[in-house]
This record gives sequence, structure tokens and C-alpha cells, in this order.
Amino acid sequence: MIFLQLFWVYIKIGLFGFGGGYAMLSLIQDEVVHRYGWITAQEFTDIVAISQMTPGPIGINSATYIGYTVTGSVWGSVVATVAVSLPSFVLVLILSAFFARFRRNAYVDAAFRVIRPATVGLIASAALSLMFYPAFLTVLLASPEKGLTLDQVIVRENFVDLWSVLLFAFAFLATVRRWLHPIVTILIAGLAGLLIYGF
Repeated sequence: MIFLQLFWVYIKIGLFGFGGGYAMLSLIQDEVVHRYGWITAQEFTDIVAISQMTPGPIGINSATYIGYTVTGSVWGSVVATVAVSLPSFVLVLILSAFFARFRRNAYVDAAFRVIRPATVGLIASAALSLMFYPAFLTVLLASPEKGLTLDQVIVRENFVDLWSVLLFAFAFLATVRRWLHPIVTILIAGLAGLLIYGF
């Protein structure tokens, strides 16, 4: 049963995950963390970090890791990876035959004008949901006079102390300002984490 659920979840993600792996992250998180509860928010963050450090697209890498984590079997990895890749493979195969003809089509262009900003929104949603609890804004708007504590806003599994906030700021600035290559940033953050938390 879990294999069928895993296949169904990842076939949906593969079919509607426009914009690549980073845009898929919010869809993946919604399904595997919030809807099914297969993994925790912290485990999801760890899987995203591992997926970024390994070669290949992040959506496929995370599907492989989550498939194994959920089932405890290599077959879970195979099912999730095939399911997330299958829709793209089939669609690209079909579209490649018609691409030259539809490339300058006004309807296709209009659709992509909407898909592009929606993809940016999905990527931003994934990033923000790793930082903030999704429900904090609803709670704040419902009763603004009560206010919120920091623990109700910040995902503590990802920001455990001041060091983690500083590492986040460093990685964010190093990426945005292009001070360092993303792989170098990940390696430095991993080494810093080992020095700060490992000993």
C-alpha cells in the first residue's frame, strides 16, 4: 500500500512540478510532511541539504532519499524516482515532436507568462516554509492583540540557536552576492556545523 501511495504522490509532483526541482520542493513538503506525515520538517530539511550536495536534479534526488526513508527499502527509492521522472519524460518526448511548430504560438507564450511567476512563488514558498511555520500568519491575523512568541513563528528544528541563524545569513549573503560558489558555501557550512555542533 505504501508503494502505491508513494507512486501516486510522486506522479502528481512530477506532473505538476513546473519550474524544476526547487519549485517541486513546496509540493513535496506539502505531501510528505504535512499531508501524510511520512517525515518531519527537520528530516525534510536534511534531505533537501543532502539532495543539494549530490549530483543530479534536486527533485529527483529528494524523491530517491524520501522513497528510501519512507519505505526503508531501495524499492521505495526506485518507485519515487521513476514516478517523479515519468511525467516529465513522457511530456518532453511528446512536446519535442511539436516544439518547433508551437514555439511561437501565442497561447503557449501566454501560458508561460503565467507559469514563470508562479514557479518563482513556489520556490519562495518552499524556502519560507522551511523558515516559518505556515500557520503563524493566520494566528497573528486572527488575534493580533495576543501577539506571537518566536517559537510560534520560527521553525526551531532548522534554527536551533544563534549559530544556525548566523550560518543561514552567511549562506544567504554568499549566494545572493555571489561571493562563493554554492558548493563551496555548502562545504563551509557543513564544516562550520561540524566544528560548532560536532565536538
